[in-house]
Amino acid sequence: MINFRFITNIIGKLLFVESAFLILCIIVALIYGENDLMAFVYSAIITLGVGSLMTFTVKVKDRVLAKKDGYFIVTCTWIIFTIFGCLPYLFGGTIPSVVDAIFETMSGFTTTGSSVINNVEALPHATLFWRSLTQWMGGMGIIVLLLAIIPGLGIEGRDLFVAEVPGPTHDKFTATFKSTARRMWYLYISLTAAQAILLLLGNMDLFDAICHSFTTMATGGYSTKQASLAYWDSAYIQYVVIIFMFIAGTNFGLLYVMLHGKFRKLFHDEEFKLYLYITLGASAIIAIVLFLNGYANLELSIRESIFQVVTILTTTGFATADYLLWPPLTSAIIFALLFIGACAGSTSGGLKCIRLNLLFKNSFIEMKRIIHPNGIINVKYNGKSVHPNIMTGVMGFFILYMFIFAISSLIMSLFTQDIATACSAVISSMSNVGPGFGEIGPMDNFANLHDFAKIFLSILMMVGRLEIFTVLVLFSKTFWKK
Repeated sequence: MINFRFITNIIGKLLFVESAFLILCIIVALIYGENDLMAFVYSAIITLGVGSLMTFTVKVKDRVLAKKDGYFIVTCTWIIFTIFGCLPYLFGGTIPSVVDAIFETMSGFTTTGSSVINNVEALPHATLFWRSLTQWMGGMGIIVLLLAIIPGLGIEGRDLFVAEVPGPTHDKFTATFKSTARRMWYLYISLTAAQAILLLLGNMDLFDAICHSFTTMATGGYSTKQASLAYWDSAYIQYVVIIFMFIAGTNFGLLYVMLHGKFRKLFHDEEFKLYLYITLGASAIIAIVLFLNGYANLELSIRESIFQVVTILTTTGFATADYLLWPPLTSAIIFALLFIGACAGSTSGGLKCIRLNLLFKNSFIEMKRIIHPNGIINVKYNGKSVHPNIMTGVMGFFILYMFIFAISSLIMSLFTQDIATACSAVISSMSNVGPGFGEIGPMDNFANLHDFAKIFLSILMMVGRLEIFTVLVLFSKTFWKK
C-alpha cells in the first residue's frame, strides 16, 4: 500500500522549500515598498504552517518508499505546490479569480507560460518576481528535484527519470544521483547568472534581467512586460535570449561534459544533432519565406525566424513578433514545432527529439525487415542497440500523446470559437509551450477562455510536464493493489 504517512512528511518538507521562495519575494516587496507585501507574508505563513503540521505532527514508522510511492509524491507535489503558489495572487488581489490564479500558477510551475493577465506591467515587482520564480523552480523540478530528494528516501531515482524520458538519453555525471543533482543545480544557476549579466549589458535593468533569465533557463516564457521581449526591440537582447533558450533546450548532461572539455560528445549525440538540424532547417525556411514576401530586410527576417523557431521548439514561448500575420507556410511549420520539443534532459517539454529519432529509425527498420524477414536488425542510438522494451515505451508514449491530444481537442472545441484555437491550446498546454493560434496567439492570452477550459488546460499542463505516465499510472487499478 501507499506509505501515506511518509509521503505526507516529505511533502511537508517540500512546502518548506516553497515557503523559502515566498520569503524571498517578501524581501523584494520590502525593497520596492509596494502593496503586495502582506500577500506574501500571509502566503509564507500559511505554507510554512501547513508544512510544519505535515512534517512534525505525522508520526512516521516506515521510512522506506516503494516505486509507486515516488510517482504518487511527484503528482501530489505539483498539485499542492500549485495550490499554495496561487495564494499571493489571491491575497494580493492581482488575480482575484481562484480558477485564474490556479491556471497562472500551474502554468508557472510547469513552465508553460500561458497567462490570463491582461496587463502584466501593472503587477507589483514582488508578484512579477514570484511568477518568474515559479517557472525557475519548475524548470529544475522534474530534472533534478526528484533525483536530489528521492534517492535519500529509499527509492531509485533512475526509475522516475525513465518514466519521464525513456531510452539511452543521459550519462550520469557521477556515481550517485545526489552528486548528479548537485552538479546540475550548479550548472543551472551558473547559466542563469551568466544570462542575467549579458542582459544587463544590453541595457535591461537588473530586475528584468533576473526575471527573464529565470524564465529563459526554465524555458517558461513569462515576461515582466505585456509585449514580452518585443518591448525592448533590441537585436542584442534577442540574440542573447536565443542562445540561452537553445542551451536550455539541450541535454544538461551533455552540457556538463562539454564544459569539461568533451566537445565531441555533444556533436556526436544523435538527439542534439537532430535538435540542431530542426532548428536550422525550420529557421532557414521561415527566413526565406519572410524575406521573399517582403517582411523585412534579410537580417531581421533571419533573426525573427530563428527566435520564433527556438522559442517554440524549446517550449519557451517568448514573443517578439506575431507569427499569425506571417504567410501560411510559416504557420504550418510553427504548429508542427509545438509537438516536438527539444532534448530529453533539458527543461523543455514536448515529445522530445530523441523519441522522434527512435520512431523514424524504427519505421525504416520495419521496411528493412519486410525485405529481409530473417535478418536480425536492431534500432541503434549513438552506435548502441536500443532494447525492444525502450522502443515499446516510446511508441506507447507517442500513441497515448496523440490520442490525448485528439480527444482533448474535441473537448476544447466546445469552449472555443474555432478549431485552431482548440487544437493549439491543447498541444501548447501538453507541450508546455504557452502561445498558440487563433484566440491564444503570441500577442494574446488565455483570459477569455471559459473557466472549465482553464482548469482542463491546467490538468493538461501537469500531465504533459510529468510525461503522461507519471500521472495516469495513479488511475490504474493495479497501482492501488498491495
